[in-house]
Amino acid sequence: MTALGAAREILLESGPQAVTLKAVATRIGKTHANLLHHFGSASGLQRALAIFHARSICDTIAATVLKTRAGEATSRDIVDLTFDAFDREGGGALAAWMLASGNEDALDPIVESIHDLVDRLNLSGDIGEELQESTLGLVLMALGDALMGGPLAASLGLPRERARDIAEMRLADRVAKWKAAG
Repeated sequence: MTALGAAREILLESGPQAVTLKAVATRIGKTHANLLHHFGSASGLQRALAIFHARSICDTIAATVLKTRAGEATSRDIVDLTFDAFDREGGGALAAWMLASGNEDALDPIVESIHDLVDRLNLSGDIGEELQESTLGLVLMALGDALMGGPLAASLGLPRERARDIAEMRLADRVAKWKAAG
């Protein structure tokens, strides 16, 4: 197992605060000093984990978007992957923890991966701003849902999945407009 694989497992099992050089080293049978040499610091490990996580998720989402364009997947598939990336896969907790600990630069790889994803998906070059806006809305909804969606939905008397439903409706509407225009 790689250090980043171990870090991701620890993130999912115990949350971002448990992702330490010592914990990762123990998981993969290396020394703390070995990982410190490789990553430079705990912040370096967090940044590397953010890069690993973001690239993996964005690659999966890109493949699903292409399947959607071919009629082999749905807008809901894209929404679920995005929401799961921030919730079940720990991306929201990781982002919040990095911000709270002052490691804001570690978010750059996440932002850059999302930007690269949008560039890859805008193959024709004619839906740039609409794609950017759709991506912004979807990512912010998924992040917000991961951080406080459950308690907020419950306090409003709404089903837990309502934010996903709203995101799906918005994305499906946007996709329908793109198909009608092109």
